[in-house]
Amino acid sequence: MNVGVAHSEVNPNTRVMNSRGMWLTYALGVGLLHIVLLSIPFFSVPVAWTLTNIIHNLGMYVFLHAVKGTPFETPDQGKARLLTHWEQLDYGVQFTSSRKFFTISPIILVASGVLNSSKRPSTMHQLVLEQRRMKNTKDTRYFLASFYTKYDPTHFILNTASLLSVLIPKMPQLHGVRIFGINKY
Repeated sequence: MNVGVAHSEVNPNTRVMNSRGMWLTYALGVGLLHIVLLSIPFFSVPVAWTLTNIIHNLGMYVFLHAVKGTPFETPDQGKARLLTHWEQLDYGVQFTSSRKFFTISPIILVASGVLNSSKRPSTMHQLVLEQRRMKNTKDTRYFLASFYTKYDPTHFILNTASLLSVLIPKMPQLHGVRIFGINKY
């Protein structure tokens, strides 16, 4: 029992992502970031989406996978001191709702960013042709995303690298693993 605190959690980092309104606040923050980037006059829509993805993924990497410990003193005998926020989330239990949300959100952001950056068909004939191409395509959704950026290799490489930088550390096999000793202490 913690005396003099407003919660009964030993480590509040474990439940902060499940708190009321957190997911909505997260989504609104990403939306606000994108609107700010779109308001900059010399950024095209694909550049704004790529920057949204990169800034979001960089921030989430630092917040969830690089910074260790807690921002407050906890009575857990220093167990949380060597864990990242992702490893503390939901007491380390894998595949909880908040972990699923924060795993799938960068994928959705990449998919929506690439899909929304395309030029929409202007005539009914172009719409029918595009729908036929979509039916005949057997690629996965991620490869369709490259189709919608008009196969621009720069956006594809940047978005893929950014996406992998936040998805790989979230894998259950890497829980507590420090590759090459980076971030060990």
